[in-house]
Amino acid sequence: MTDTRVFHRSLRHTPSTAVRGDGVWLFDSNGRAYLDGSGGAAVSCLGHNHPEVRAAMHAQIDALAYAHTGFFTTEVAERLAERLVAEAPAGTSHAYFVSGGSEAIEAALKMARQYAVETGQPQRQYLVARRQSYHGNTLGALAVGGNAWRRAQFAPLLVDVTHVSPCYEYRDRHEGESVAQYVDRLGQELEDTFQRLGSDKVLAFVAEPVVGATLGAVPAVQGYFRRMREICDRHGVLLIADEVMCGMGRSGTRYAIEQEGITPDLITIAKGLGGGYQPIGAVMAQGHIVDAMARGSGFFQHGHTYLGHATACAAALAVQEIIARDDLLARVRRQGEGLMARLQARLGEHPNVGDLRGRGLFQGVELVADRATRAPFDPARQLHARVKRAAMARGLMCYPMGGTIDGRQGDHILLAPPFIISDDELDQLVDRLAGAIDDALQAQ
Repeated sequence: MTDTRVFHRSLRHTPSTAVRGDGVWLFDSNGRAYLDGSGGAAVSCLGHNHPEVRAAMHAQIDALAYAHTGFFTTEVAERLAERLVAEAPAGTSHAYFVSGGSEAIEAALKMARQYAVETGQPQRQYLVARRQSYHGNTLGALAVGGNAWRRAQFAPLLVDVTHVSPCYEYRDRHEGESVAQYVDRLGQELEDTFQRLGSDKVLAFVAEPVVGATLGAVPAVQGYFRRMREICDRHGVLLIADEVMCGMGRSGTRYAIEQEGITPDLITIAKGLGGGYQPIGAVMAQGHIVDAMARGSGFFQHGHTYLGHATACAAALAVQEIIARDDLLARVRRQGEGLMARLQARLGEHPNVGDLRGRGLFQGVELVADRATRAPFDPARQLHARVKRAAMARGLMCYPMGGTIDGRQGDHILLAPPFIISDDELDQLVDRLAGAIDDALQAQ
Protein backbone atom coordinates (compact mmCIF):
# COMPACT_ATOMS: atom_id res chain seq x y z
CA MET A 1 0.00 0.00 0.00
CA THR A 2 1.05 3.57 -0.59
CA ASP A 3 1.71 6.16 2.12
CA THR A 4 -1.78 7.67 2.51
CA ARG A 5 -4.69 7.46 4.92
CA VAL A 6 -7.24 8.24 2.22
CA PHE A 7 -9.13 5.18 0.99
CA HIS A 8 -8.46 5.88 -2.69
CA ARG A 9 -10.10 4.10 -5.62
CA SER A 10 -6.87 2.21 -6.16
CA LEU A 11 -5.05 0.82 -3.16
CA ARG A 12 -1.88 0.26 -5.17
CA HIS A 13 -0.98 3.81 -6.02
CA THR A 14 -1.84 7.32 -4.88
CA PRO A 15 -2.98 9.67 -7.65
CA SER A 16 -1.35 13.03 -8.32
CA THR A 17 -2.47 15.84 -6.05
CA ALA A 18 -4.64 18.46 -7.77
CA VAL A 19 -3.98 21.92 -6.35
CA ARG A 20 -5.56 24.42 -8.72
CA GLY A 21 -8.06 24.76 -11.54
CA ASP A 22 -8.50 27.43 -14.16
CA GLY A 23 -11.02 27.15 -17.00
CA VAL A 24 -10.59 23.81 -18.76
CA TRP A 25 -7.25 23.17 -17.02
CA LEU A 26 -6.25 21.44 -13.78
CA PHE A 27 -2.80 21.69 -12.20
CA ASP A 28 -1.05 19.21 -9.91
CA SER A 29 1.40 19.76 -7.06
CA ASN A 30 4.31 19.29 -9.45
CA GLY A 31 3.11 22.15 -11.62
CA ARG A 32 1.89 19.97 -14.49
CA ALA A 33 -1.17 21.14 -16.43
CA TYR A 34 -3.93 18.80 -17.61
CA LEU A 35 -6.61 19.64 -20.17
CA ASP A 36 -9.89 18.43 -18.69
CA GLY A 37 -11.26 16.62 -21.71
CA SER A 38 -13.89 14.72 -19.75
CA GLY A 39 -15.11 17.32 -17.27
CA GLY A 40 -13.93 14.90 -14.59
CA ALA A 41 -16.85 12.51 -15.12
CA ALA A 42 -18.95 14.80 -17.33
CA VAL A 43 -19.33 17.16 -14.37
CA SER A 44 -17.35 20.38 -14.90
CA CYS A 45 -19.58 22.08 -17.45
CA LEU A 46 -18.29 25.61 -16.66
CA GLY A 47 -14.72 24.50 -16.09
CA HIS A 48 -12.84 25.20 -12.90
CA ASN A 49 -12.66 28.22 -10.60
CA HIS A 50 -15.45 30.26 -12.16
CA PRO A 51 -15.48 33.54 -10.20
CA GLU A 52 -19.25 34.08 -10.30
CA VAL A 53 -20.02 30.60 -8.99
CA ARG A 54 -17.49 31.06 -6.19
CA ALA A 55 -19.04 34.42 -5.33
CA ALA A 56 -22.55 32.93 -5.19
CA MET A 57 -21.34 30.18 -2.87
CA HIS A 58 -19.55 32.65 -0.60
CA ALA A 59 -22.65 34.83 -0.37
CA GLN A 60 -24.81 31.85 0.55
CA ILE A 61 -22.34 30.59 3.15
CA ASP A 62 -22.18 34.05 4.70
CA ALA A 63 -25.98 34.04 5.05
CA LEU A 64 -26.82 30.36 5.65
CA ALA A 65 -24.81 27.30 4.70
CA TYR A 66 -27.32 24.61 5.71
CA ALA A 67 -30.80 24.16 7.13
CA HIS A 68 -32.44 20.75 7.47
CA THR A 69 -35.44 20.32 5.16
CA GLY A 70 -37.40 18.70 7.98
CA PHE A 71 -37.67 22.19 9.45
CA PHE A 72 -37.11 24.77 6.70
CA THR A 73 -36.99 25.50 3.03
CA THR A 74 -34.57 28.11 1.68
CA GLU A 75 -34.97 30.90 -0.82
CA VAL A 76 -32.15 29.55 -2.97
CA ALA A 77 -33.70 26.07 -3.20
CA GLU A 78 -37.03 27.59 -4.21
CA ARG A 79 -35.37 29.72 -6.90
CA LEU A 80 -33.40 26.79 -8.29
CA ALA A 81 -36.53 24.62 -8.47
CA GLU A 82 -38.43 27.38 -10.27
CA ARG A 83 -35.69 27.66 -12.89
CA LEU A 84 -35.35 23.93 -13.46
CA VAL A 85 -39.11 23.35 -13.72
CA ALA A 86 -39.56 26.28 -16.10
CA GLU A 87 -37.12 24.73 -18.56
CA ALA A 88 -38.20 21.10 -18.09
CA PRO A 89 -40.52 19.08 -20.35
CA ALA A 90 -44.20 20.05 -20.19
CA GLY A 91 -46.00 18.79 -17.11
CA THR A 92 -42.94 18.82 -14.86
CA SER A 93 -44.05 20.43 -11.61
CA HIS A 94 -41.41 19.88 -8.91
CA ALA A 95 -37.71 19.29 -8.24
CA TYR A 96 -36.54 17.01 -5.43
CA PHE A 97 -32.96 17.91 -4.48
CA VAL A 98 -30.40 15.31 -3.40
CA SER A 99 -26.60 15.10 -3.27
CA GLY A 100 -25.77 13.27 -6.49
CA GLY A 101 -26.77 10.93 -9.27
CA SER A 102 -27.04 7.67 -7.36
CA GLU A 103 -29.24 9.35 -4.74
CA ALA A 104 -31.39 10.77 -7.54
CA ILE A 105 -31.96 7.30 -9.01
CA GLU A 106 -32.79 5.86 -5.59
CA ALA A 107 -35.30 8.66 -4.99
CA ALA A 108 -36.87 8.20 -8.43
CA LEU A 109 -37.34 4.47 -7.88
CA LYS A 110 -39.02 5.15 -4.54
CA MET A 111 -41.20 7.86 -6.09
CA ALA A 112 -42.32 5.39 -8.74
CA ARG A 113 -43.17 2.76 -6.15
CA GLN A 114 -45.00 5.17 -3.85
CA TYR A 115 -46.95 6.55 -6.81
CA ALA A 116 -48.14 3.03 -7.62
CA VAL A 117 -49.23 2.46 -4.03
CA GLU A 118 -50.94 5.86 -3.76
CA THR A 119 -52.87 5.24 -6.98
CA GLY A 120 -54.16 1.83 -5.91
CA GLN A 121 -51.66 -0.28 -7.84
CA PRO A 122 -49.60 -1.92 -5.07
CA GLN A 123 -48.98 -4.97 -7.28
CA ARG A 124 -46.59 -2.93 -9.47
CA GLN A 125 -43.12 -3.96 -8.32
CA TYR A 126 -40.95 -4.92 -11.29
CA LEU A 127 -38.31 -2.66 -12.78
CA VAL A 128 -37.05 -2.95 -16.34
CA ALA A 129 -33.84 -1.31 -17.55
CA ARG A 130 -31.27 -1.95 -20.27
CA ARG A 131 -28.09 -3.99 -20.49
CA GLN A 132 -24.89 -1.93 -20.51
CA SER A 133 -26.60 0.96 -18.78
CA TYR A 134 -25.14 2.76 -15.78
CA HIS A 135 -27.38 4.32 -13.16
CA GLY A 136 -25.14 4.70 -10.11
CA ASN A 137 -23.34 2.73 -7.43
CA THR A 138 -25.72 2.54 -4.47
CA LEU A 139 -27.38 -0.86 -4.26
CA GLY A 140 -30.69 0.19 -5.81
CA ALA A 141 -28.99 2.14 -8.59
CA LEU A 142 -26.52 -0.69 -9.21
CA ALA A 143 -29.40 -3.17 -9.46
CA VAL A 144 -31.08 -1.08 -12.14
CA GLY A 145 -27.80 -0.62 -13.99
CA GLY A 146 -26.98 -3.23 -16.60
CA ASN A 147 -23.19 -3.47 -16.49
CA ALA A 148 -22.28 -7.06 -15.67
CA TRP A 149 -18.80 -6.34 -14.27
CA ARG A 150 -20.01 -3.65 -11.85
CA ARG A 151 -22.84 -5.88 -10.63
CA ALA A 152 -21.05 -9.23 -10.33
CA GLN A 153 -19.61 -9.29 -6.81
CA PHE A 154 -22.56 -7.43 -5.31
CA ALA A 155 -25.24 -9.53 -7.04
CA PRO A 156 -26.48 -11.24 -3.84
CA LEU A 157 -27.34 -7.81 -2.39
CA LEU A 158 -29.25 -6.50 -5.41
CA VAL A 159 -32.99 -6.47 -6.00
CA ASP A 160 -34.09 -8.38 -9.09
CA VAL A 161 -34.31 -6.15 -12.18
CA THR A 162 -35.03 -7.31 -15.72
CA HIS A 163 -32.70 -5.96 -18.42
CA VAL A 164 -33.52 -5.64 -22.12
CA SER A 165 -31.27 -4.75 -25.05
CA PRO A 166 -29.72 -1.29 -25.27
CA CYS A 167 -30.23 0.88 -28.34
CA TYR A 168 -26.64 0.35 -29.54
CA GLU A 169 -26.79 0.81 -33.29
CA TYR A 170 -23.08 0.32 -34.03
CA ARG A 171 -23.06 -3.26 -32.78
CA ASP A 172 -26.68 -4.37 -32.59
CA ARG A 173 -28.50 -3.15 -35.70
CA HIS A 174 -28.45 -6.06 -38.12
CA GLU A 175 -27.00 -5.80 -41.61
CA GLY A 176 -29.84 -4.86 -43.95
CA GLU A 177 -32.11 -3.86 -41.06
CA SER A 178 -33.56 -0.36 -41.37
CA VAL A 179 -33.68 2.00 -38.40
CA ALA A 180 -37.46 1.57 -38.29
CA GLN A 181 -37.11 -2.22 -38.25
CA TYR A 182 -34.48 -1.96 -35.51
CA VAL A 183 -36.85 0.17 -33.41
CA ASP A 184 -39.64 -2.34 -34.05
CA ARG A 185 -37.45 -5.18 -32.84
CA LEU A 186 -36.43 -3.36 -29.65
CA GLY A 187 -40.01 -2.29 -29.06
CA GLN A 188 -41.22 -5.86 -29.41
CA GLU A 189 -38.62 -6.99 -26.89
CA LEU A 190 -39.88 -4.46 -24.35
CA GLU A 191 -43.50 -5.40 -25.09
CA ASP A 192 -42.72 -9.10 -24.65
CA THR A 193 -40.85 -8.38 -21.41
CA PHE A 194 -43.79 -6.46 -19.94
CA GLN A 195 -46.16 -9.27 -20.94
CA ARG A 196 -43.91 -11.94 -19.43
CA LEU A 197 -43.59 -10.10 -16.12
CA GLY A 198 -47.28 -9.16 -16.14
CA SER A 199 -47.83 -5.69 -17.54
CA ASP A 200 -49.95 -4.68 -14.55
CA LYS A 201 -47.02 -5.60 -12.30
CA VAL A 202 -44.29 -3.56 -14.01
CA LEU A 203 -43.45 -0.37 -12.15
CA ALA A 204 -41.02 1.53 -14.38
CA PHE A 205 -38.70 1.43 -17.37
CA VAL A 206 -35.37 3.22 -16.76
CA ALA A 207 -33.12 4.44 -19.58
CA GLU A 208 -30.41 6.99 -20.35
CA PRO A 209 -31.28 9.19 -23.37
CA VAL A 210 -27.57 9.09 -24.28
CA VAL A 211 -25.77 6.21 -22.57
CA GLY A 212 -22.66 7.49 -20.84
CA ALA A 213 -20.05 5.64 -18.83
CA THR A 214 -20.66 2.05 -19.89
CA LEU A 215 -21.24 2.51 -23.64
CA GLY A 216 -19.45 5.76 -24.37
CA ALA A 217 -21.94 8.45 -25.46
CA VAL A 218 -24.37 6.26 -27.41
CA PRO A 219 -27.55 8.11 -28.45
CA ALA A 220 -30.73 6.27 -29.35
CA VAL A 221 -31.74 6.00 -32.99
CA GLN A 222 -34.58 8.16 -34.28
CA GLY A 223 -37.97 7.03 -33.04
CA TYR A 224 -36.69 4.71 -30.32
CA PHE A 225 -37.86 6.71 -27.31
CA ARG A 226 -41.21 7.51 -28.92
CA ARG A 227 -41.80 3.78 -29.26
CA MET A 228 -40.71 3.07 -25.69
CA ARG A 229 -42.98 5.85 -24.40
CA GLU A 230 -45.94 4.46 -26.34
CA ILE A 231 -45.39 0.97 -24.95
CA CYS A 232 -45.01 2.26 -21.38
CA ASP A 233 -48.19 4.33 -21.72
CA ARG A 234 -50.18 1.38 -23.02
CA HIS A 235 -49.20 -0.70 -20.00
CA GLY A 236 -49.33 2.05 -17.36
CA VAL A 237 -45.58 1.83 -16.79
CA LEU A 238 -43.63 4.91 -15.69
CA LEU A 239 -40.67 6.02 -17.83
CA ILE A 240 -37.64 7.29 -15.90
CA ALA A 241 -35.03 9.16 -17.96
CA ASP A 242 -31.60 9.07 -16.34
CA GLU A 243 -29.88 12.28 -17.42
CA VAL A 244 -27.25 12.35 -14.69
CA MET A 245 -24.47 12.32 -17.29
CA CYS A 246 -26.11 13.46 -20.51
CA GLY A 247 -28.40 16.20 -19.17
CA MET A 248 -28.16 19.84 -18.10
CA GLY A 249 -26.89 20.97 -21.49
CA ARG A 250 -24.24 18.31 -22.02
CA SER A 251 -26.02 16.92 -25.12
CA GLY A 252 -26.83 20.38 -26.53
CA THR A 253 -30.24 20.95 -24.93
CA ARG A 254 -31.02 21.62 -21.28
CA TYR A 255 -32.64 18.20 -20.92
CA ALA A 256 -31.33 15.52 -23.27
CA ILE A 257 -34.78 13.98 -23.68
CA GLU A 258 -35.97 17.16 -25.44
CA GLN A 259 -34.30 15.82 -28.58
CA GLU A 260 -36.45 12.67 -28.47
CA GLY A 261 -39.81 14.44 -28.53
CA ILE A 262 -41.24 12.71 -25.47
CA THR A 263 -41.93 13.53 -21.84
CA PRO A 264 -40.73 11.10 -19.15
CA ASP A 265 -42.55 10.73 -15.85
CA LEU A 266 -39.35 11.32 -13.88
CA ILE A 267 -35.97 12.73 -14.89
CA THR A 268 -32.82 12.34 -12.79
CA ILE A 269 -30.12 15.00 -13.06
CA ALA A 270 -26.82 15.70 -11.28
CA LYS A 271 -23.20 16.25 -12.46
CA GLY A 272 -23.65 19.28 -14.74
CA LEU A 273 -26.42 20.59 -12.50
CA GLY A 274 -23.84 22.00 -10.09
CA GLY A 275 -20.82 21.77 -12.36
CA GLY A 276 -18.73 20.15 -9.63
CA TYR A 277 -18.80 23.19 -7.37
CA GLN A 278 -20.92 21.33 -4.82
CA PRO A 279 -22.45 17.83 -4.69
CA ILE A 280 -26.04 18.10 -5.92
CA GLY A 281 -28.59 16.11 -7.89
CA ALA A 282 -32.33 16.21 -8.40
CA VAL A 283 -35.38 14.32 -9.55
CA MET A 284 -37.69 16.28 -11.82
CA ALA A 285 -41.21 14.97 -11.29
CA GLN A 286 -44.32 15.24 -13.43
CA GLY A 287 -47.31 16.85 -11.77
CA HIS A 288 -49.44 13.70 -11.81
CA ILE A 289 -46.92 11.93 -9.56
CA VAL A 290 -46.68 14.77 -7.06
CA ASP A 291 -50.45 15.30 -7.10
CA ALA A 292 -51.12 11.63 -6.33
CA MET A 293 -48.96 11.85 -3.21
CA ALA A 294 -50.51 15.17 -2.21
CA ARG A 295 -54.02 13.74 -2.45
CA GLY A 296 -53.03 10.53 -0.68
CA SER A 297 -50.54 10.27 2.16
CA GLY A 298 -49.44 13.88 1.77
CA PHE A 299 -45.72 13.18 1.97
CA PHE A 300 -42.90 11.36 0.19
CA GLN A 301 -41.58 8.60 2.42
CA HIS A 302 -37.90 9.23 1.78
CA GLY A 303 -35.15 11.61 2.84
CA HIS A 304 -31.45 12.32 3.39
CA THR A 305 -29.61 14.68 5.69
CA TYR A 306 -28.40 16.96 2.90
CA LEU A 307 -31.59 17.29 0.83
CA GLY A 308 -31.82 20.77 -0.67
CA HIS A 309 -28.48 21.84 0.79
CA ALA A 310 -28.45 25.63 0.59
CA THR A 311 -24.83 26.05 -0.51
CA ALA A 312 -25.20 23.33 -3.12
CA CYS A 313 -28.37 24.95 -4.44
CA ALA A 314 -26.60 28.32 -4.62
CA ALA A 315 -23.79 26.81 -6.68
CA ALA A 316 -26.24 25.04 -9.00
CA LEU A 317 -28.38 28.14 -9.44
CA ALA A 318 -25.32 30.20 -10.38
CA VAL A 319 -24.17 27.53 -12.84
CA GLN A 320 -27.56 27.32 -14.54
CA GLU A 321 -27.96 31.11 -14.69
CA ILE A 322 -24.54 31.48 -16.32
CA ILE A 323 -25.37 28.79 -18.90
CA ALA A 324 -28.55 30.68 -19.81
CA ARG A 325 -27.03 34.17 -19.77
CA ASP A 326 -24.00 33.23 -21.87
CA ASP A 327 -26.04 31.12 -24.33
CA LEU A 328 -23.82 28.14 -23.60
CA LEU A 329 -26.27 25.58 -24.98
CA ALA A 330 -25.69 27.04 -28.44
CA ARG A 331 -21.97 26.94 -27.73
CA VAL A 332 -22.22 23.26 -26.74
CA ARG A 333 -23.85 22.48 -30.07
CA ARG A 334 -21.29 24.52 -32.01
CA GLN A 335 -18.22 23.23 -30.19
CA GLY A 336 -19.68 19.72 -30.26
CA GLU A 337 -19.78 19.90 -34.06
CA GLY A 338 -16.21 21.14 -33.97
CA LEU A 339 -15.10 18.30 -31.71
CA MET A 340 -16.71 15.67 -33.93
CA ALA A 341 -15.20 17.21 -37.07
CA ARG A 342 -11.75 17.09 -35.49
CA LEU A 343 -12.24 13.50 -34.31
CA GLN A 344 -13.37 12.48 -37.79
CA ALA A 345 -10.42 14.19 -39.42
CA ARG A 346 -7.85 12.72 -37.05
CA LEU A 347 -9.34 9.33 -36.12
CA GLY A 348 -12.06 8.63 -38.69
CA GLU A 349 -9.80 6.35 -40.73
CA HIS A 350 -7.70 5.05 -37.85
CA PRO A 351 -7.40 1.25 -38.16
CA ASN A 352 -8.33 0.77 -34.51
CA VAL A 353 -11.20 3.25 -34.23
CA GLY A 354 -14.51 1.55 -34.95
CA ASP A 355 -17.04 4.24 -34.12
CA LEU A 356 -17.25 7.95 -33.30
CA ARG A 357 -20.58 9.00 -31.79
CA GLY A 358 -22.37 11.31 -29.40
CA ARG A 359 -24.28 14.56 -29.10
CA GLY A 360 -23.11 18.03 -28.16
CA LEU A 361 -20.00 17.93 -25.98
CA PHE A 362 -20.70 14.32 -25.02
CA GLN A 363 -18.84 12.09 -27.45
CA GLY A 364 -17.32 8.64 -27.55
CA VAL A 365 -14.58 6.77 -29.39
CA GLU A 366 -14.90 2.99 -29.61
CA LEU A 367 -11.62 1.12 -30.11
CA VAL A 368 -11.47 -2.14 -32.05
CA ALA A 369 -8.81 -4.65 -33.00
CA ASP A 370 -10.28 -4.90 -36.51
CA ARG A 371 -12.44 -2.23 -38.19
CA ALA A 372 -13.94 -4.60 -40.73
CA THR A 373 -15.16 -7.22 -38.27
CA ARG A 374 -15.53 -4.81 -35.31
CA ALA A 375 -13.69 -7.38 -33.21
CA PRO A 376 -12.68 -5.98 -29.79
CA PHE A 377 -9.25 -6.16 -28.23
CA ASP A 378 -8.46 -8.93 -25.78
CA PRO A 379 -9.80 -7.69 -22.40
CA ALA A 380 -6.60 -8.91 -20.74
CA ARG A 381 -4.76 -6.16 -22.57
CA GLN A 382 -6.65 -3.52 -20.56
CA LEU A 383 -6.36 -1.10 -23.46
CA HIS A 384 -8.67 1.47 -21.87
CA ALA A 385 -6.42 1.70 -18.80
CA ARG A 386 -3.37 2.10 -21.05
CA VAL A 387 -5.08 4.95 -22.91
CA LYS A 388 -5.85 6.71 -19.64
CA ARG A 389 -2.25 6.49 -18.47
CA ALA A 390 -0.92 7.62 -21.85
CA ALA A 391 -3.36 10.54 -21.94
CA MET A 392 -2.38 11.70 -18.46
CA ALA A 393 1.27 11.52 -19.49
CA ARG A 394 0.41 13.87 -22.36
CA GLY A 395 -1.50 16.23 -20.06
CA LEU A 396 -5.04 15.14 -21.00
CA MET A 397 -7.86 13.92 -18.81
CA CYS A 398 -10.29 11.65 -20.67
CA TYR A 399 -12.65 8.89 -19.53
CA PRO A 400 -11.68 5.49 -21.00
CA MET A 401 -13.65 2.41 -19.95
CA GLY A 402 -13.61 -1.30 -20.67
CA GLY A 403 -16.42 -3.81 -21.02
CA THR A 404 -18.24 -1.75 -23.63
CA ILE A 405 -19.91 -4.71 -25.31
CA ASP A 406 -20.92 -6.98 -22.45
CA GLY A 407 -19.19 -5.78 -19.28
CA ARG A 408 -16.01 -7.66 -20.18
CA GLN A 409 -15.15 -7.08 -23.85
CA GLY A 410 -14.68 -3.77 -25.61
CA ASP A 411 -12.92 -0.46 -24.99
CA HIS A 412 -14.14 3.10 -25.44
CA ILE A 413 -13.14 6.65 -24.51
CA LEU A 414 -15.72 9.16 -23.29
CA LEU A 415 -15.14 12.86 -23.92
CA ALA A 416 -17.11 15.56 -22.10
CA PRO A 417 -15.08 18.79 -21.93
CA PRO A 418 -16.37 21.98 -20.29
CA PHE A 419 -18.86 23.99 -22.31
CA ILE A 420 -16.38 26.90 -22.40
CA ILE A 421 -13.68 24.99 -24.31
CA SER A 422 -12.09 27.06 -27.10
CA ASP A 423 -11.22 26.02 -30.64
CA ASP A 424 -7.53 25.93 -29.78
CA GLU A 425 -8.24 23.74 -26.76
CA LEU A 426 -10.32 21.40 -28.94
CA ASP A 427 -7.30 21.10 -31.23
CA GLN A 428 -5.12 20.24 -28.25
CA LEU A 429 -7.66 17.74 -26.89
CA VAL A 430 -7.86 15.76 -30.14
CA ASP A 431 -4.12 15.94 -30.78
CA ARG A 432 -3.29 14.65 -27.31
CA LEU A 433 -6.00 11.98 -27.49
CA ALA A 434 -4.81 10.65 -30.84
CA GLY A 435 -1.26 10.51 -29.52
CA ALA A 436 -2.38 8.70 -26.38
CA ILE A 437 -4.29 6.09 -28.38
CA ASP A 438 -1.20 5.40 -30.49
CA ASP A 439 1.00 5.28 -27.39
CA ALA A 440 -1.33 2.76 -25.76
CA LEU A 441 -1.52 0.58 -28.88
CA GLN A 442 2.25 0.48 -29.21
CA ALA A 443 2.87 -0.37 -25.55
CA GLN A 444 3.62 -4.04 -24.82
